[in-house]
Amino acid sequence: MRITEPATMVTDYILAGMGIFFGRKLFLRGQEINQQAIRLWAVAFFAMAVGALAGGTWHGFTNYLGDLGQTITWKLSVYAIGVASVGLASAAIYAHSTGLTRRVLLILVVIKFLIYAVWMLNHDDFEYVINDYAPTMLFVFLLECWGLITRRAASAPWIIAGIAVSFVGAAIQENEIALHPSFNHNDLYHVIQMVGLYLLYRGGLLLRDREGPLVIRRA
Repeated sequence: MRITEPATMVTDYILAGMGIFFGRKLFLRGQEINQQAIRLWAVAFFAMAVGALAGGTWHGFTNYLGDLGQTITWKLSVYAIGVASVGLASAAIYAHSTGLTRRVLLILVVIKFLIYAVWMLNHDDFEYVINDYAPTMLFVFLLECWGLITRRAASAPWIIAGIAVSFVGAAIQENEIALHPSFNHNDLYHVIQMVGLYLLYRGGLLLRDREGPLVIRRA
């Protein structure tokens, strides 16, 4: 059996394992303290895991998948990343907004995903995935900065650091910076993303649903 990109496959599979492990811990924590933001963060981690698993399979076993298998694994990867984007954005919205603002933002997130989903039916270039995912990460980054400034949100330092690390990794991948011919820019990106994923996990544990303003009722 000939694996086409072994380092990319292995690092993708490690990311998938981390996504499942961290996602499970996040979901259980969210259930334990009844926090929707943490549960949504967990959904994003599970989706990341699916995307990494599919991506690793595509990179490693391209020669054995056939045209249909390649299409299915690639589409599964790009749609899973889209779902992860929805989970991250929705979690941040729950943590930093309430009422009508929250509802409107959640609707916009769903509309954005539907546009992405339809577009990706007939497009395969990874740049479209980045065009969907990067604005979401920036949106979450800004919400966490807002939470840090206004309420000193405990989740913010971890999530801000995690997104910053992820952006560094994305820049390395985009500029195709590699350490070795057998360890290319995708592999280096995956390793950096592992650090970012851990930071995002630690921040996710500290997310708390934003409560609405206190209403004082007169007798």
